[in-house]
Amino acid sequence: MGQFSYRAATADGQVVEGVIDADGKAAVVARLRGQGYIPLEIDVARAGGAGKRAPRSWALPSLSFGWRRRVKPRDLMHFTRELATLLRAGLPLDRCLQSLATLTENDELKGIVRKILDDVKEGSSLSEALESHHGVFPPLYVNMVKAGEAGGVVESILERLADYLENSEKTRDEIRSAMTYPIILSVVGGISIIILLTYVLPKFTVLFADLGAALPTSTRIVMTVSDAIQNYWWLMAGLLAVAALGMQRYTSTPAGRVAYHRWQLSLPLFGTLITKIQVSRFARTLGTMLKSGVPLIQSLDIVRAIVSNSVIRQALESVQRDVSEGKGLAGPLELTGVFPSLALQMVAVGEDTGRLDDMLLVVSEHYERDVTNSVSRLMTLVEPALLLLMGLVAGFIVISMMSAIFSVNQLIE
Repeated sequence: MGQFSYRAATADGQVVEGVIDADGKAAVVARLRGQGYIPLEIDVARAGGAGKRAPRSWALPSLSFGWRRRVKPRDLMHFTRELATLLRAGLPLDRCLQSLATLTENDELKGIVRKILDDVKEGSSLSEALESHHGVFPPLYVNMVKAGEAGGVVESILERLADYLENSEKTRDEIRSAMTYPIILSVVGGISIIILLTYVLPKFTVLFADLGAALPTSTRIVMTVSDAIQNYWWLMAGLLAVAALGMQRYTSTPAGRVAYHRWQLSLPLFGTLITKIQVSRFARTLGTMLKSGVPLIQSLDIVRAIVSNSVIRQALESVQRDVSEGKGLAGPLELTGVFPSLALQMVAVGEDTGRLDDMLLVVSEHYERDVTNSVSRLMTLVEPALLLLMGLVAGFIVISMMSAIFSVNQLIE
């Protein structure tokens, strides 16, 4: 345990200093972040020298254990939030990037931040440096930073971007949490049934082999399925692989992708849910970009790229053409026949009041809550349905075997 002096930035951009007892620099970083601070400098405190610091050292230990990881949305969100806080604290951009390149735990992002720092030192703007790493920083991110540079409000734009990424990650986490239990239930139930068919039933097959037609019909069906899985599993796996490959090839073509996505939208329950997810993503992205000063036409072009459903993307192409001709946004959206009436009404109100960006964010928040609630309700229905299905299948197998055993006893008597 030793003493370390530190400088850190608070969430509102204030710089604080102090001395802390810890086992090492990694522990200091963890404690400061736990208090909501962003570490700027951490040095070993000199003995008997209160307030004095050893020469500055930016080389904090890596907490990633040596492996390279892809940059996840959560990593990007933390980077954006911390960069905004450091800029608001008054630090120069290169100093902020240098600090983040040291403190970032993700090795992949750490290397990218260092490259961005080199580009900035060579005279590139932040947006230009980010644009060269389009695999990590999407067009939405780059264009918003570019708009912030033009208006001199980069830190405000970065905070808005961090809020956008945080809300998106929160929605994904809620959906994943709601689906976790049904997925685990399906996997465990499927494995249990496969074990019954491939390991338990063959033990009884030897006993029933000589009975033939004397076995109950249900038992013969179960034994046939068990034999098929044991002897022809490779054929089933091959057929599934061929079907998956064929589907992948078909959906990789423009016509096949549109047909597949149109089929998705027509599904009972799930089609409406997919539409709401896409509308929420569209509204949040467009509202965030408009609020950041990006022109509507340019924003629509970027929004089309992040919408994953081809049917809705094609609809947005016609919307973009109509908007460029001065027809507004609500009318062209209504003509597509894709967007829900509530979203259209709120967009129209936003246009009439001159608060389109705010109304789009309201639309996004409404549909994000709706999606979360819909997924929770759907999973509430799916869980007992899965339990019932697994119970019926396992019960059918057990009853079939018991029926065969009773038949054997009758024949013996």
